[in-house]
Amino acid sequence: MALRAGDHSRVAMNGLKEKVLTLDTMNPCVRRVEYAVRGPIVLRALELEQELRQGVKKPFTEVVRANIGDAQAMGQKPITFLRQVLALCVHPDLLNSPDFPEDARRRAERILQACGGHSLGAYSVSSGIQLIREDAARYIERRDGGIPADPNNIFLSTGASDAIVTVLKLLVAGEGPTRTGVLIPIPQYPLYSAALAELDAVQVDYYLDEERAWALDVAELRRALCQARGHCCPRALCIINPGNPTGQVQARECIEAVIRFAFEERLFLMADEVYQDNVYAEGSRFHSFKKVLMEMGPPYATQQELASFHSVSKGYMGECGFRGGYVEVVNMDPAVQQQMQKLMSVRLCPPVPGQALLHTVVSPPTPSDPSFAQFQAERQAVLAELAAKAKLTEQVFNEAPGIRCNPVQGAMYAFPRVQLPPRAVQHAQELGLAPDMFFCMRLLEETGICVVPGSGFGQREGTYHFRMTILPPMEKLRPLLETLSQFHAKFTREYS
Repeated sequence: MALRAGDHSRVAMNGLKEKVLTLDTMNPCVRRVEYAVRGPIVLRALELEQELRQGVKKPFTEVVRANIGDAQAMGQKPITFLRQVLALCVHPDLLNSPDFPEDARRRAERILQACGGHSLGAYSVSSGIQLIREDAARYIERRDGGIPADPNNIFLSTGASDAIVTVLKLLVAGEGPTRTGVLIPIPQYPLYSAALAELDAVQVDYYLDEERAWALDVAELRRALCQARGHCCPRALCIINPGNPTGQVQARECIEAVIRFAFEERLFLMADEVYQDNVYAEGSRFHSFKKVLMEMGPPYATQQELASFHSVSKGYMGECGFRGGYVEVVNMDPAVQQQMQKLMSVRLCPPVPGQALLHTVVSPPTPSDPSFAQFQAERQAVLAELAAKAKLTEQVFNEAPGIRCNPVQGAMYAFPRVQLPPRAVQHAQELGLAPDMFFCMRLLEETGICVVPGSGFGQREGTYHFRMTILPPMEKLRPLLETLSQFHAKFTREYS
């Protein structure tokens, strides 16, 4: 049978039909998604690791992945109590073992009693195990000085990321000038830009002030909002506190100003607070948006919509792989909350081992428990070492000509600004690369140090940065910082 006109375009020269799904026919929103933290530079790092294993000679003996906040991949030891409870939950036969303290056994039994079939292998309800949501509510109440939290407003999630995307899905609507706009900080964590691209929402950038240690300025929020209203409908404001990648910790006065702004401009607030345990700088303190909102009283406390997020991946825990987290919603329309429940039910439930681990984080040992002393010592040791690494990172970078690093007040990253010679910028452009990507790729090839270019997070035009985690052990961190500083000096000489 002869081919109809136009069918030739669907048949390749070798007689094979074209794929149904190609780059041209796939969802264009997915094609626009970028996620720098695991982008091209990380793929090259994996190739280099493979080459080293095959005996290929390099100027370095190992690749140091300072690109991602993965504490245990960097050598941080798990907190004993968390893993004891989890081990008992996963393998209940161990409940009779004398190798586990009595409070860990009691805790595991409590979790298992709340699971279907008394097994971690059973599905939970979509919003998470009720017992663990109640424990999360008590944790939030303790954290916020007694301000009540309702377990029915808490949804457990696959890390904080999944909950963030779920809330964004609820917010995104409209077409053309009515399309939802979402204000995100620049620099930002690329989950936000990636999720907004996938959902076909409008990313509205507001810039943090690098000259004032990455401070958030309401005047800048207002500028971004007014500019955006010409082409979209801004409906949400995202805040990351402590900051990623910038490491700043917001003062209470700033949080109050942000809440007033969101209330006046009718914006849904999203508070990414996964680094709330990671505060190091003297005089800095974590204030939850929920606490400040409630203490501001009516009309803010009774009307301002808020979703706040937490995770077991960061803090002192570093349990990234278990994918445990939660979102608490405040002042959400009850009908919308039901829709959120429906949306989560499509995913069945968050990983139950992650929920069990979250339980140990929101309900840690108390002073009367046998595990308390060891738990406290391990927790404080992790946070003290992170504080020392934060200080060291700032100090070493600021001693290097051409590198400037703001204080790492919190979280677990530095976002230094680097001067790049005009010839290096020009050469990068000729190669079709962002200048800081070119710098970071050369750094990786010559030293084995993997960091992420600032262009993957957003930055002011004409400035160049990179993000690196402060997680490597101290014996590796100082040489890494010094090697990086020396490479920058060599790179500058080469292109000057």
